[in-house]
Amino acid sequence: MKKDLPDPIVEFSTLVEILRWRALQLNNFLRRFAGPNPEQAVMVIVRTKKCPSRFRDELTFSALLLVLPAVCSAQEADRFQLSPPALQAPRNIGVEPQPGPQPPCGIEPIPPYPGLDDPAIVKSWNKSDFGRDWRPPACTGWAAAGFTTLVTTVGRFRHTSDAEGLLHRIGAISELTGMRYWSTTHKQWQTLIVDAYALTGLQPGQRREDFTPDEMKEGKVLYFEQVDNLSGKAIYRMHIAEASADRLVFDVENVSTMRYLFIPIFQPGEMQSIYFLDRESDSVWRYYSLVRTGKNANRLIAGNESSSINRAVAFYRYLVGIPTGQEPPAAR
Repeated sequence: MKKDLPDPIVEFSTLVEILRWRALQLNNFLRRFAGPNPEQAVMVIVRTKKCPSRFRDELTFSALLLVLPAVCSAQEADRFQLSPPALQAPRNIGVEPQPGPQPPCGIEPIPPYPGLDDPAIVKSWNKSDFGRDWRPPACTGWAAAGFTTLVTTVGRFRHTSDAEGLLHRIGAISELTGMRYWSTTHKQWQTLIVDAYALTGLQPGQRREDFTPDEMKEGKVLYFEQVDNLSGKAIYRMHIAEASADRLVFDVENVSTMRYLFIPIFQPGEMQSIYFLDRESDSVWRYYSLVRTGKNANRLIAGNESSSINRAVAFYRYLVGIPTGQEPPAAR
């Protein structure tokens, strides 16, 4: 059986980022030869006879990487840009900012809930919509402003059990294993969550059984570990903000650094999500989620809007009982 491959959001950009990161480590050495001009540094190193050839070759390659952005034309760079054109659009000067996402916190949500049998409404927000320093609604509990990616998922679903049944589903961390999503890079369904398990505390590796509804009381903080196909293993904190018969609110954020190909992409607290579940009737519930990566997150994760959408929808499908690999995907 072919193993699912990680979904590199921007494969070329990731490779260049890794190489440039290494090149920057040698930057001070290069500047000793030719000052602030990296192009001169390349020529100086190439002509240097006293450096060992292997070391000189590495320095030359590193210097070339430093000047790569300057010598690559915009047309060439566009060949490797996987993000939608809308993400590249400049902000319109003089245009009044649009209202941002609004969870169901005593006022009508934005976006609004769809019809009961309609697909969930999924929106990826752009910083040009309302500015880079967007302030999250107070009911999210998020203090930091701004974002790199921001996705809302809004839906209505049938659920005949009570709130305890939903808590059981939320607390079943081990059942997240095998969750699937549509990879826009590979154009196929792939495993998103490779492994997941509850933890006894903040320390990694201390596995325990799934959380029970009795443990998931309002104000409770729980920890779990999850292996993502992109960012690998990380520890998450789950906070039960509200827990009543008619309303459940919980938020999740990473508490350990998340990496892609050894490069940090999320520092602790930079991958956040919050979920609002409200009972509409005996058999219908409303779902609203907000998933954010902080504005200081590594730019490697900002290149594929469709991937962010499909990852957010995967959890919605899991929670409401829709097969996560069911056609069609939310975004191709």
